[in-house]
Amino acid sequence: MIEALKTLLKRHWPALHLRTILLAMLFFAAAMPGLTAIFLRVYENTLVRQTEAELVAQSAALAASARVFWPGAPETDTPALKREPGYYRPELTTIDLSSSPVLPEREPARVATQPADPAAAATATLLTPVFDRTSQTTLASIILLDRNGREVFGPDVGRSLAHLPEVKSALADDPSTVLRRNGAYQQRYAFEWLSRASAIRLHHARPIRVGDRVVGALLVSRSPRALFRGIYEDKGKIALGVAGIFGLLVVLAGLVSRGVTRPIEGLSAASREVAAGRGTVPETPQTAAIEIRQLYEDFRHMAQAIDRRSQYLRDFAAAVSHEFKTPLAGIGGAVELLQDHGETMSPAERERFLANIAADKDRLNQLVTRLLELARADMARPEAGVAEDVVRPARRVADALGGRGLTIDLHLPSDLPRVAAPEATVETVLTILVENARQAGATSVRIEARDTSDQLVLAVTDNGPGVAEADRERLFEPFFTSRRAQGGTGLGLAIARSLLAASDGAITLAPSTGGARFEVVLPRADVA
Repeated sequence: MIEALKTLLKRHWPALHLRTILLAMLFFAAAMPGLTAIFLRVYENTLVRQTEAELVAQSAALAASARVFWPGAPETDTPALKREPGYYRPELTTIDLSSSPVLPEREPARVATQPADPAAAATATLLTPVFDRTSQTTLASIILLDRNGREVFGPDVGRSLAHLPEVKSALADDPSTVLRRNGAYQQRYAFEWLSRASAIRLHHARPIRVGDRVVGALLVSRSPRALFRGIYEDKGKIALGVAGIFGLLVVLAGLVSRGVTRPIEGLSAASREVAAGRGTVPETPQTAAIEIRQLYEDFRHMAQAIDRRSQYLRDFAAAVSHEFKTPLAGIGGAVELLQDHGETMSPAERERFLANIAADKDRLNQLVTRLLELARADMARPEAGVAEDVVRPARRVADALGGRGLTIDLHLPSDLPRVAAPEATVETVLTILVENARQAGATSVRIEARDTSDQLVLAVTDNGPGVAEADRERLFEPFFTSRRAQGGTGLGLAIARSLLAASDGAITLAPSTGGARFEVVLPRADVA
């Protein structure tokens, strides 16, 4: 089911610009408080609770007035009461639009089965002006009930409201507020149907205590302030706030465009130009985000690396073509002569041409082998967790290549730190350097080590003729060799450099007073 839904969404998902997505997110984030206030009834619930708080305060004042004027009220029940600890007890609101039930419209008063309390009737007569003036200002309906729930002030004097749950609660000495439907409600605003509080009325019942007993109750009711009426009354402030939010969104959209979308579009256009072989990476925009700036720098480094690699491949292809052309031309010429004049040649001449063909074939085989070694070296990658000893591969090289007119001296202490390079790499590099020394005519090679804080340096020094000053710059270029006649391919040092680079190492030609001195730099395995 989920996969089918994902497939459907992918099929119908529109292609959107990044600025469109970001702008939509900004507008949605800005609209969330307003949508939350309406659909989660946050603002509306505040209005209802405000109405309840007003009814509670109003009924508390009227109940206190009734208690003062109630016939037979004790003298101690006067404003001269002592203020004991805990005397002040604020009453919290209890109505919540999202959880409080909405009861049906208030039922009509019923016929009373008991006569009205004379004390309650007398109090109602005394407080009638107070009730009238209060209703005139607050628009609240006020009903005074005796201890049996019979009206002594209100629209149905003489009838009973004791059957109402809020009245029962108040006569039991427990103030109660309920929500009831408002039968007289008529819609006045177009979107008023969105408001749950529009068609309800709050009813608050409060007991009247005289001494230690409940002698009656007050029932006050009022419709809450309508949500859309409040919005209409505050329309100027709301419009100003909306305009400010939209203005801020426009500014933020501009910042996002300059900091993200426009730099990305510029980088995308530059990448197409670079891929087509023209153009360069533009300068990093100063207004771009930090991550976009880093992306520009990374792309610039990548473009430079691709350019260097492309140039290297072009030069390498030209060098390979040149190196292969000479032996192939020699083979082709010899074959052509043998085909044309083979029958008239002497056996010695044929042997000489065949020997030339064999020599050129061997050179081609050697070139192909070296090229494969160079390709493997270029594709080598660092190995994680490598920690090898350099003494063992150095001894194997000395045992294999020593003798035949070449002396190899090792000056490697046994306590040298391990290096983060495979033994095969160290052995191959040392073999290349020793073979080069032998081909140059050296009779002695010295291999020694120097330990630094984070690197191990192997120095390979020979007593040969050294490297000419003019050849130092090109010494590590593929196919460069000064001993081509002796069979040199010019790939040995290039292979050594690539192998070491794969392990974060390096090889350099160091200054020396006699002979050649190469320094192989290897990272220590214990360096983080």
